[in-house]
Amino acid sequence: MKKAIKEIIERALEKAKGAGELELENVPDVVIEKPKDEKLGDFATNIAMTLARSERKNPKAIAEIINRHIENGATGLDSVEIAGPGFLNLKMSQRFFLDRLADAVKQRDDFGKSNVGEGIKIIIEFVSANPTGPLHIGHGRGAAVGDALSRILKKAGYDLSTEYYVNDVGNQMNILGRSTWLRYLELLGDEKEFPDDHYRGDYIKDIAQLAVDQQGKEFLGKPEEECVPFFKELARENILAGIRKDLSDFRVTFDNWFSEQSLYKDHSVEGAIQWLRDQGHVYDKDGAVWLKSSAFDDDKDRVIVKKTGEKTYFCSDIAYHQNKIKRGFKKIINLMGADHHGYVPRMEAVLQAMGYDKNIFKILLVQFVSLLRGGEKVSMSTRSGEFETLSDVVNEVGVDAARYFFLMRSSDAHLDFDLELAKQETPENPVFYIQYAHARICSIFRGSKEKGIELPENREVDLSPLVEDEEYSIIKAILAFPEVVEKSAKALEVHRISHYLLDLVSRFHGYYSRHRVISEDIPLTLARLYLLDGLRITIRNGFDLMGISAPEKM
Repeated sequence: MKKAIKEIIERALEKAKGAGELELENVPDVVIEKPKDEKLGDFATNIAMTLARSERKNPKAIAEIINRHIENGATGLDSVEIAGPGFLNLKMSQRFFLDRLADAVKQRDDFGKSNVGEGIKIIIEFVSANPTGPLHIGHGRGAAVGDALSRILKKAGYDLSTEYYVNDVGNQMNILGRSTWLRYLELLGDEKEFPDDHYRGDYIKDIAQLAVDQQGKEFLGKPEEECVPFFKELARENILAGIRKDLSDFRVTFDNWFSEQSLYKDHSVEGAIQWLRDQGHVYDKDGAVWLKSSAFDDDKDRVIVKKTGEKTYFCSDIAYHQNKIKRGFKKIINLMGADHHGYVPRMEAVLQAMGYDKNIFKILLVQFVSLLRGGEKVSMSTRSGEFETLSDVVNEVGVDAARYFFLMRSSDAHLDFDLELAKQETPENPVFYIQYAHARICSIFRGSKEKGIELPENREVDLSPLVEDEEYSIIKAILAFPEVVEKSAKALEVHRISHYLLDLVSRFHGYYSRHRVISEDIPLTLARLYLLDGLRITIRNGFDLMGISAPEKM
């Protein structure tokens, strides 16, 4: 919608330059905004003020020049006023908005789609929890944000792939295998000391029982080094299967599951280290191998191979991100917990060392979640917490509410998740409030059908009966949806969608309480049904970006 206004102003600038009234050697981008006060107009631009210095003219004088060169009868333009120091306020005709509403309704599921991404190849890696236990609610927030962001970027025209990086190498996996082996022995009466730093959850006992059921006493009396590899792999596969199920139940799927082990099997890790060594970016000190990351704006150099010979997680990550770039991705986005903030400069450093632009890489930090019940904090101890897992929360409040609550705040802000509020069927619960609006609209359509009033299949309806200010307020809000999607994609901010939907349906609820949709006036009824069809499409498409259902009955 703003694109059409921008083109009107750009044509006026070209004409002013042709007439010699403006030089326009360096024309800044024409920014179109909505005035804070709708009475001032539908759109506004400060282009006259941004041109003042380069044109060496008073902004108001520049605004008057632009105004003179705006085409008479420019599509949909009703009037232009100059305000303040040089703002151009534009008021559009009703037909301008009605025509665009008609376009939106005809697009149906495609409404909101754009090509702002220009097919740029992007990979988003998110969740990537170590396969050492079930997903907790922090992982759940990362899953919801990553999945919603993926949907938004696809809608905005990016060529997007999603990936889960399975950290299945290292000491934590060895401890997992040993924990399972010890529980296996315990189940068979050979109890040994269970160290404090081992995994103690009931899920470990369940996997150990599975080993007993499948293998019997095969591993009794065998040396630890012969047993742990089997139990490590058994636990890995079992826990990963649980993670996959929890994510699937949460409506989150991945295009690819990438195993860290594969980087060692194909020698990618060794190859990356050797390449960095050949380029002079690593050195040996105190028996360890160090990356000269401080040469690339990191605050210190980083160990990539310990003096024991064990490679650090960072070492694997070097090879992993090199792998992503070799696969042709032009933008790499990682979602990580807030405690990984120190990871950003070191990865940017290694990418620069490898000769890549550090801007190819973007980390989004997902802040922590606090669970509340009626305003009171819920214990989240990993050993005794009542609600320690994502599945616990989903089972209590449902997928829709869980996803909405995870997505309703900026991901870089701490989130208080109130379980009781998420279950309420009241306007105070935002997901219920929006879903109820969609269900109510569907109910109105069922009622109109019972009265024999239906929109024609070709959706050709006379919309001129729509004259109420509230109707145009809803229309303008609907037409803002594509821009909201584009801005969400560019800023990588998923919470914009939830805020938008909440504002949109609040307009509808107010309108519906004051105006009848179905009446004896058939042309007015059809026009208002058309408006509600546009509203229904927008809610559904917005919810689809959030991975939330839009029920037709509640």
